[in-house]
Amino acid sequence: MLTQVIVLNGGSSSGKSGIVRCLQAVLPEPWLALGTDALVAAMPASMRAASGGIAFAPDGEVVVGSEFRAVEAAWAEGVAAMARAGARIILDEVFLAGADSQRRWQKVLGELRVLWVGVRCDGAVAAGREVARGDRIVGMAASQAEAVHRGMVYDLEVDTARAESMECARIIAAQVT
Repeated sequence: MLTQVIVLNGGSSSGKSGIVRCLQAVLPEPWLALGTDALVAAMPASMRAASGGIAFAPDGEVVVGSEFRAVEAAWAEGVAAMARAGARIILDEVFLAGADSQRRWQKVLGELRVLWVGVRCDGAVAAGREVARGDRIVGMAASQAEAVHRGMVYDLEVDTARAESMECARIIAAQVT
C-alpha cells in the first residue's frame, strides 16, 4: 500500500510549512497541503473569541475549548475521507496535546498508510524565526518546541535547525512509498 498521508508535527515556527512546499515540489504525484492553520483560518472569528473556541494568550499559550474540539474532529474526518477517496495529503500540524493528539489522528486515519514525521527545531532558533516573521505571538515557538513531541512515536524525524527545508523534504520523500 502506498503512503496516503504524511503528518508533519512540530511547534510554531519550526519550519513545517517550508517543508510542505518543498515536499509538494519534489514528490512525483500531487499532494494537498492541509493543517491546523488552515482549520483555524476557516473558522468564524467568533470561535476565536468564545471560551469554547480557540484562544491565543499574550504569552503564546494556546487554549482550546469543546467547540473547537468538535469542529476539529469533524475536519479530521473530512481530511481522512479525502485521503480514502484518493487524495494524497500532507498535514502540517501542531500537536498541543502531544501523544493524545496523535492518538486522535490515528483513530480517524485508521487503515490509511501514514508517514509520521517529527519536525524538530531548537526552541531558541524557532523563537528567533518567530520574531523575524512578525506575525506570531512571541513565546509560542519556545513553549511548543518540545511540548508537541512529548510521547510521540514517529517514523522519521528531521531537524530544521540543522538542515534546510529542501533537504528535510528530500529525506521525507525518500520514505514515501
